[in-house]
Amino acid sequence: MWRKLLLVSSFCFVSSAQADLQQYVATLDDSMWRLSENSPIECRLEHDIPAYGKAIFTSRAGKDLNLNFSLDMWNKPDQITEAQLISKAPQWRPGVNAKEITTLTYHKQFNGEVPRKAAWSMLTELSKGMQPTFYYADWYNRTDKVAVGLSAANFGGEYRQFRSCLATLLPYSFDDIAFTVLNYEAGGTALTRFSKLQLNRVQEYLSYDSDVELVFVDAYTDSYGGRSVNQRVSDRRADSVADLLVASGIEQSRIHKTGHGERRHVASNQLSEERDRNRRVVIKISKTI
Repeated sequence: MWRKLLLVSSFCFVSSAQADLQQYVATLDDSMWRLSENSPIECRLEHDIPAYGKAIFTSRAGKDLNLNFSLDMWNKPDQITEAQLISKAPQWRPGVNAKEITTLTYHKQFNGEVPRKAAWSMLTELSKGMQPTFYYADWYNRTDKVAVGLSAANFGGEYRQFRSCLATLLPYSFDDIAFTVLNYEAGGTALTRFSKLQLNRVQEYLSYDSDVELVFVDAYTDSYGGRSVNQRVSDRRADSVADLLVASGIEQSRIHKTGHGERRHVASNQLSEERDRNRRVVIKISKTI
């Protein structure tokens, strides 16, 4: 009950202070949505808000379907500011009731972000033709109020493409493949069945990610056999993995490969299970942020 009264009083305040309300929202003619990223590792839906900035919905590859919303402002908040996110009807839909989505805090010099659940609610409201709108006090003049709206005009087509993109996202993220350990059958360069699957995931992800900066490939053996033979085996393992990564689109100059032979064991070589752990290639990947 108190929450409903708070929402009503907020709208009454906004209505009584129209002269002091700065409104930012695209007109019917200016409203544009675009799918700026459409790949198995990232889907991004953007909307320009004239004279204010940009609204961005982003979802990235991962085990769970995720969604991030960012209100990218030309002028970042100059102080911590409390804001209210409300779904309201556009001017051409009079009589439709508004509802609150969430309250949030703008942090100083940061873009505005909303929780994941609220971001999904914003997309739902936009698909209904509603206009999610942020209300807050101007951080330069607290007596002035600001309303920043996302127009639903021209939203439907791009939203359908965004949803299609979400369905193609890989079920693992960069963090899941950034440090990958591959293990080998005894002798030679044959990977275990599980490691082949792991390497396929790394190759698939890297084929889509253009932000990869460096890839380190470090190969090791167990201590069975001569030391010089083991060194050559580890060199061949490093070469074979590096070649596969190049085939995934990674420039050779960005791959640093090293064969360590039987040095740097991670387990004893007394038992076969321990030797299995020592026969390995470690892939470490760094990328630009």
